[in-house]
Amino acid sequence: MYEKIQTPAYILEEDKLRKNCELLAYVGEKSGAKILLALKGFAFSGAMKIVGEYLQGCTCSGLWEAQFAKEYMDKEIHTYSPAFKDDEIETIASLSHHIVFNSLYQFEKYKNICTKNSLGLRCNLEFSLAPKELYNPCGRYSRLGIRAKDLIDANLRGIEGLHFHALCEESAEALEQVLKVFENNFSSWIKNMKWVNFGGGHHITKKGYNVQKFIDLCKKFSDKYGVKVYLEPGEAVGWQTGVLVASVIDLIENEKKIAILDTSSEAHMPDTIIMPYTSEVQNARILSTRDSENISSLEKDEIAYLLTGNTCLAGDVMGEYAFKKELKRGDKVVFLDQIHYSIVKNTTFNGIRLPNLIFLDQNKNFKTIRKFTYEDYAKRN
Repeated sequence: MYEKIQTPAYILEEDKLRKNCELLAYVGEKSGAKILLALKGFAFSGAMKIVGEYLQGCTCSGLWEAQFAKEYMDKEIHTYSPAFKDDEIETIASLSHHIVFNSLYQFEKYKNICTKNSLGLRCNLEFSLAPKELYNPCGRYSRLGIRAKDLIDANLRGIEGLHFHALCEESAEALEQVLKVFENNFSSWIKNMKWVNFGGGHHITKKGYNVQKFIDLCKKFSDKYGVKVYLEPGEAVGWQTGVLVASVIDLIENEKKIAILDTSSEAHMPDTIIMPYTSEVQNARILSTRDSENISSLEKDEIAYLLTGNTCLAGDVMGEYAFKKELKRGDKVVFLDQIHYSIVKNTTFNGIRLPNLIFLDQNKNFKTIRKFTYEDYAKRN
């Protein structure tokens, strides 16, 4: 299927994207919540119109994402930043419908510029179920959001909504716990609001997610306080919608068989280093991760290869995998589920080529959305 694809390349599959979006649209319809795409997790220009057929708009983290949302979807735009800048706030205000401030200082500083926007504050619940501290927005010393005790006696005239974000790849049951803390800490302010944004981290499109419980939680909260509920999933939109295709450039041996690919964990799959996690590979089985030995034993007729990147970083290793067939130079290696939180984090570290962006439509036709060149590298340096 991928034999003629120039690599490296991300390939987004329309069928899978629509399936995710259909489920999210169903959740929005049944719960009454408005669902926005979080561009920090999924921003594929060639698919934004499709996402816009199902979702109400985008949530953005600053000026460039707001401009991207306007150019490629042009629906509701909600913008939050840990700190807005003087030379950007007017443009952000002109593009956005909602603006969420991270501090009372920024609200007071910019509220007179944002008179046509619905304004909100981000809340720090001081409670989170994020699986790792790196992804915990409510941890100790967090810069993200305002604690309940810091809102006491604050003048919130002009504030119409509250926003929180306390989940990362979590369940409806996790949201239920978070909502209890949010209500306990912020109920005196919630009742005066027009809307509440539940943030992201809702793994709605993952198999086994309790969709009905999620719908019930949203409806119950909205009815109780008389507010409009917003959600902003990113990963749930791009979840299992596409792959990263690479080619074997060279094969060497140093106690183990090592395949050097024309991609990079550091530059193209950064969460495999940051999180860390190990990507599944088509027609292969994970033997060990980049950080752990002997997770699984080699079976009969399997051949083990370390899959590695083509940069000078010693740790640019994806993991060790078992293949049924011997790898050859020029063979394609397909990393699964590589559309969310990958493209948006890509770098040109070491001058490695950025993967092309390819769209596979419902008729199984490949369309190149973006082909990166040396100029893209040079302009960034």
